[in-house]
Amino acid sequence: MNRKLLTSEGYQRLQNELNDLVRKERPEITKIVSWAASLGDRSENADYIYNKKKLREIDRRIRYLTKLFEVAHKVEYSPEQDGKAYFGAWVALENDEGETIEFRIVGDEEIYGRKDYISLQSPMAKACLGKSINDEVTVQTPLGRKIWYINSIRYQSG
Repeated sequence: MNRKLLTSEGYQRLQNELNDLVRKERPEITKIVSWAASLGDRSENADYIYNKKKLREIDRRIRYLTKLFEVAHKVEYSPEQDGKAYFGAWVALENDEGETIEFRIVGDEEIYGRKDYISLQSPMAKACLGKSINDEVTVQTPLGRKIWYINSIRYQSG
């Protein structure tokens, strides 16, 4: 894994997930697996089979998050970022047709489950980086070149 950038909120959310998996979920599932194993024949024991699979999934996620935190870099907000679109910024754009979109530029690990977050590696985020309010943003899409204008840039506090 290369260095992974995380917003402070994303870092905390993933840290909480790891703590929850290690301290709560894994011990609970381990107890269930032990209990189910003690019932005898494991080949037809649905509790054992299901929870053993769930335990493997939890262990896989714990390993992944542990490795992630070895290379994760928490990017804190800095007042010097104000007025320009950088990592962690909420950016609102509008095109000539009056369509508006708003998203937050974050690391790859933070976009899952969020439709309003985009990866720092995406073409739209790359086009926005370093731009200011009222700047033109040009993005090449499969349908051709699209032009957007930055209406606002804000950063989440603390």
